[in-house]
Amino acid sequence: MAYVIAEPCIGVKDKACVDVCPVDCIHGTDEDQMLYIDPDECIDCAACEPVCPVTAIFELSALPEKWKHYTQINADYFKVKKK
Repeated sequence: MAYVIAEPCIGVKDKACVDVCPVDCIHGTDEDQMLYIDPDECIDCAACEPVCPVTAIFELSALPEKWKHYTQINADYFKVKKK
């Protein structure tokens, strides 16, 4: 997974990242607390990171330690959706 959406997205869900993603790998429903990046579809282009107004998107290697568990949260979201 190249990029991860973390805690600052909760309750915000600004979709500027969705609009700039060239492979449409950022998803979330109205019922979801946040948006999620599909680790199988992300092409590591970094287009989403600078447009996030709450700095919730991180390259995996730059993800703050306190939010490392969001790597699995993003991946798990798509495991459930793809079943």
